[in-house]
Amino acid sequence: MSEAKWYVVHTYSGYENKVKVDIEKTIENRNLQDQILEVSVPMLEVAELKNGVEKLADKKMFPGYVLIHMIMNDDTWYVVRNTRGVTGFVGPGSKPVPLSDEEMESLGFGKTEVALDYAVGDTIVVTAGAWKDTIGAVKSINESKHTLTINVEMFGRETPVELNFTEVKHM
Repeated sequence: MSEAKWYVVHTYSGYENKVKVDIEKTIENRNLQDQILEVSVPMLEVAELKNGVEKLADKKMFPGYVLIHMIMNDDTWYVVRNTRGVTGFVGPGSKPVPLSDEEMESLGFGKTEVALDYAVGDTIVVTAGAWKDTIGAVKSINESKHTLTINVEMFGRETPVELNFTEVKHM
C-alpha cells in the first residue's frame, strides 16, 4: 500500500467547508477512513477592527482550496473529483501533485511542538525587543501562537504585553 500524501483540491469559492463536509460524509458512507485520512480548510486567526472594536475572526488561508491527506488511487481520486463543488486537483492535466513535507511544514502541518517550560505565575525577564530587561509575571500563555502575556507598568498603570517565547527567559 502506498503512503498517504497531502493534495490540494480546487473548489468553487465559498464552497470550501461544504466540500469538506461532503467528502467526510462520503468517506464514512464508503468506509474509506483508511485511505482518505483528513480533509482540511486551513484557517488563520486575524484581528478585525469594526466600529472601533477589535475582534478576532477566522479567515480562510487559501480561499477556493481544500487540503486532503489521502492515499491516491482510482477510488479516492474518483470520490474527491466527483464531489459537488470540486473543480479538480491542483496539478498538470488530470495528474494530482502532492505537497512536499517542506510545503506542509511551512503551513503548520506536521510541525514539531515546542516544549513549553513556562507556566502562569512564573517570573520572567524579557531578553529582546522594546521591553528588553523588563521583569514580569506570566499572566497568560498562547501555545498555538508561541506567545505569553505579562503585565508591565506604563504611565502608572498595569498594561498587558504579548511576547514571543523566544524573547523571554526564566529569572
